[in-house]
Amino acid sequence: MKTYIVGNWKMNFTVGESSIYLHKLLKRLTSARGLEIVVAPSSIALPTLALQTDRHKIRLSAQNFYHRDFGAFTGEVSIAQLKGTVDYAIIGHSERRYIFNESDKDIKLKVAAALRNGITPILCIGETDNEKTFGETADVIRDQLLGGLADVSKEDIKKVIIAYEPVWAISSVKGARLAPPDDIATSVDLIRQELKALYGKEAEDVPVLYGGSVNPSNAGAYLTIPGVNGLLIGGTSLIADQFLDIIEVAKRVRS
Repeated sequence: MKTYIVGNWKMNFTVGESSIYLHKLLKRLTSARGLEIVVAPSSIALPTLALQTDRHKIRLSAQNFYHRDFGAFTGEVSIAQLKGTVDYAIIGHSERRYIFNESDKDIKLKVAAALRNGITPILCIGETDNEKTFGETADVIRDQLLGGLADVSKEDIKKVIIAYEPVWAISSVKGARLAPPDDIATSVDLIRQELKALYGKEAEDVPVLYGGSVNPSNAGAYLTIPGVNGLLIGGTSLIADQFLDIIEVAKRVRS
């Protein structure tokens, strides 16, 4: 199974800055078998970067999109419009859930839209600090998986990636703290149990990523957690040296 290193740039960099940064990454990256590097720039930068990137080294992901393919939806961008530009799409990120109030219905529609357009959805799930404190982690994981995958068939589950991002561990969240590997291992095991209950053997090869304050110092520990197939990285992905260091860590873990 591949190892995925996904950098979510969020609302950072202009188009020009994105292009310069991608050029810097491409210049220093060497492709490695079984390692998929993905970056998710702002939507305004995607067309430019799609012309610039070497897909053998770096693939592109959308950060967000509207679930309808075409229509009278002023200001929206559909995943159908991004075909040929991106290979992946981040869906259900906690910032979309809790800042923009995206519901499980919104998220399931986006997952379905990505799949019908041949784009790999990266479905993000994870509990808040309050939910963890009150022992609701398992319920949140179950509910968010059921909600996001509601329209995904057994045939299509192999085309989905799950990213576990506990909200309390995301560096941009006030009071964030590092997630202990044992906690992550427990949650990843829960995710895999739920996937097996929903899809049986078809779900055995679904990649599960971890995200939450990942940096070069802890990346190795997170990548060696059983059942973790990669990392979804926020702020650190904006710093070339650190992002490249994490990629090197991933190469060593795979070797």
